[in-house]
Amino acid sequence: MKRISLLDTLDEQQRQAMTRRSLLGRGAAGLGGLALGQMMAADSQGAVSPLREAGSGEGLPGLPHFAAKAKRVIYLFQSGGPSHVDLFDHKESLDRFHGSDLPASVRGEQRLTGMTARQASFPVVKPLWGGKRCGDHGTWIGNPLPHIQGIADDMTIIRSMWTEAINHDPGVTYINTGSQQMGHASMGAWLSYGLGRENDNFPAYMVLLSQGTGKNPGQPLFSRLWGSGYLPSSHQGVMLRPGANPVLYLKNPPGVSSDARRRLLDTLGDLNRRYSEEAGDPETLARVEAYEMAYRMQTSVPDLTDLSDEPESTFELYGEEARRPGTFAANCLMARRMAERGVRFIQLFHRGWDQHISIRNQLPRQCQDVDQGSAALVKDLKRLGMLEDTLVIWGGEFGRTVYSQGLFGAPTSGRDHHGRCFTTWMAGGGTKAGFDYGETDDYAYNIARDPVHIRDLNATILHLLGIDHERFTFKFRGLNQRLTGVEHAKVLDSILA
Repeated sequence: MKRISLLDTLDEQQRQAMTRRSLLGRGAAGLGGLALGQMMAADSQGAVSPLREAGSGEGLPGLPHFAAKAKRVIYLFQSGGPSHVDLFDHKESLDRFHGSDLPASVRGEQRLTGMTARQASFPVVKPLWGGKRCGDHGTWIGNPLPHIQGIADDMTIIRSMWTEAINHDPGVTYINTGSQQMGHASMGAWLSYGLGRENDNFPAYMVLLSQGTGKNPGQPLFSRLWGSGYLPSSHQGVMLRPGANPVLYLKNPPGVSSDARRRLLDTLGDLNRRYSEEAGDPETLARVEAYEMAYRMQTSVPDLTDLSDEPESTFELYGEEARRPGTFAANCLMARRMAERGVRFIQLFHRGWDQHISIRNQLPRQCQDVDQGSAALVKDLKRLGMLEDTLVIWGGEFGRTVYSQGLFGAPTSGRDHHGRCFTTWMAGGGTKAGFDYGETDDYAYNIARDPVHIRDLNATILHLLGIDHERFTFKFRGLNQRLTGVEHAKVLDSILA
């Protein structure tokens, strides 16, 4: 039998990165380490080695896999679950069913949350504010979103989204990372890792948060939602905050000049690179990159956040709220400015869409928070000639039930979580303009045609960026990890322009 050495179990890139000291250290792990190494080598074909230079901003060799339609993504994530019933998915049949109990045959065996599972009845509630047919193709959009009604001809509306998740944290984690389990890399981190950045003065992935006036406070959001998971930490999202310090720890401490900081970073970088050569640890290079990026952002971020160069017409478009740092409208304007500067993936999280109670009061306020800013962003990108290669996405982790949570007709009633069908819309970036995809049943409760799992959405986003989701993997714990997970996912060819 041929003897297999430890070096035989490693690919070429791993052998080059391993020093004699680290090789001996691995050898001490004994037969267990050798067996694991053999298994990892056997299934490494097509996977990306984690020993790629972690601090590089250039992306992976061979990416994109094919010509991309979109260069960047702006993801307007509506955290909490917007009501597709009231905003996008009108059914004339709901006028007839209003007040009647949702049939058990329609509910089927679907899981319900603990908030409504024990209700004695499930009375259907039609859209509470009405809506109208919009755009040349006459798509229905609810009246709480008058500005979004005005961009109907720029949008692809997907009304047949679905997910297995029925609670917020697993739902938000699932759609952002491809898994309901914690510890996986976020979409923005994947894109930073695979495609790199377009501007060395900004990270490839930036995040902005806002709190809506619907439910305040909204469901909590954790930094792991824009984290790098098992990818090098230099690819995690960088949060931009409102106020005098948009990025924490960016300013020099009192008494430290820019020249002194530069000398410190040069010395520290040299020490870290020496250690990286000894240990072969990619996180060491990620640390160097983080220091260098922070130094460059000391100049780029103040320029980004200074709105004095924006004409009055900008604030007429985005609304007066855009003058207030931290609002959704201000973040939409900031997203456009980031896109102009080459930030590849920009994600806005807006909290407050969890209308379990008082939906009649909460939902109109929540819509008012986002309506003008969302539409203005699409219009502004189109005006600048950037919409054709910028993909804008608007949606949450799931939708809401057609039945009432709480007493039917009561001012305190609302709608519960609903993952079996909901709506997401997209604009630009290679998607069709003025197009509807998918359909739900007469109760807006189950999908009747063209189901779109959240994995399919993520596969399509990657496709528009020139990436084959099945070939875009990262070796971790012996598995070829993917943003779309291990189950089947399809690209939505029908929505591509």
